[in-house]
Amino acid sequence: MIAKATHQQPLAERLRPKTLGEVIGQQHLLGQGMALRLAFESGRPHSCIFWGPPGTGKTTIARLMADAFDAHFITISAVLGGVKDIREAVEEAKALRDGVQQRQTIVFVDEVHRFNKSQQDAFLPHVESGLFTFIGATTENPSFEVNSALLSRAAVYVLKSLEADELRQIVDKALAIGAIPATEPQAIDRLIAYADGDARRLLNTLETLGMAAQQERLESITDAWLLKVLGERMRRYDKGGEQFYDTISALHKSVRGSDPDAALYWFVRMLDGGADPRYMARRFIRMAAEDIGLADPRALRLALDAADIYERLGSPEGELALAECVVYLAVAPKSNAVYKAFNEVKALIKKDGTRPVPMHLRNAPTKLMKDLDYGKGYRYVHDEEGGFAAGEQYMPDGLSHLNFYRPVERGLEIRIAEKLRNFKALNDKKIE
Repeated sequence: MIAKATHQQPLAERLRPKTLGEVIGQQHLLGQGMALRLAFESGRPHSCIFWGPPGTGKTTIARLMADAFDAHFITISAVLGGVKDIREAVEEAKALRDGVQQRQTIVFVDEVHRFNKSQQDAFLPHVESGLFTFIGATTENPSFEVNSALLSRAAVYVLKSLEADELRQIVDKALAIGAIPATEPQAIDRLIAYADGDARRLLNTLETLGMAAQQERLESITDAWLLKVLGERMRRYDKGGEQFYDTISALHKSVRGSDPDAALYWFVRMLDGGADPRYMARRFIRMAAEDIGLADPRALRLALDAADIYERLGSPEGELALAECVVYLAVAPKSNAVYKAFNEVKALIKKDGTRPVPMHLRNAPTKLMKDLDYGKGYRYVHDEEGGFAAGEQYMPDGLSHLNFYRPVERGLEIRIAEKLRNFKALNDKKIE
């Protein structure tokens, strides 16, 4: 069972949810009728992996699961633990299973991706035998970091960073129990921006504030005092006072505007103010896809590589790869043609009916389907002159006149546009 909170406990423990209804965020998993809530309501725990950024509630949900099923909860840190801890957990689970109460056990492994293959394999026989329920928590993609054998025996739940309004609920709870004195809105906005979706970071910061305010006997927390107490940690990503999202907007627009100096300036300003480099890496990937696109397909690969390099090296060494990335994105040719085309198609699909697939494009794996003319008349492009079936229709009936993707005359899309014009000319000639 989850222990009763006391004022001597850390703020994170005092505010830790006691029921699913108290969990802030993750409603795509915990809302009514959602996958994880249904798992709780089933009455039977199952092995699973919680994948998501830090401070999203992975440990909390694991504890709630143990509480819901009245299971003994064993925690193992993959950073500090090893095979010895696994053996001890196995013996403890056996003793509880074979004891008078025959109690079930949940073994929670934090940062499970830090365990090597043999350590992860050590859980397999006990998960298969049902000795305990295994729950792993990871910030890394389990497809790459968790053994396939263990992964196949566990449901994967993806947790998301908390939204600003969800973080605000945490601040409100801290205020309600008197953990911090009344706080002006500007200071709360700064705290939420600094947390960047991480509830643990927010709670730790609130606790520091509460202790400092108590020592100075403050009745309220102002934005100016907040900066004074927490200094470099709490700068709003610049020395002039602009909001976090104003600064990331300036960075994005500098990249879009092909100004490498400005892009590098805003990037370093954000790092200097405490922005998470991983957040920056995610934004660079978005910029490469949205604003550069097929004008330079290498940009997306470079952004992904920069993110991977930072994960391997960390700060400050890995930040250089991100700096190289942002400069490359700034000088790369720009195109949002795919971005616009994608949004146009989404809008069409949303309002349009479900159009049937043309008969010649349908799959015909059985004789019956062939007899019904599925696939009849389809032209195999490799048998056509130039590898192009001029005049062939691939859109549903009634939509062949539409043109979503309109490449710009920049970068690689110059050649793509030329190729598409040639295809159109061949199509028009065939139709004539």
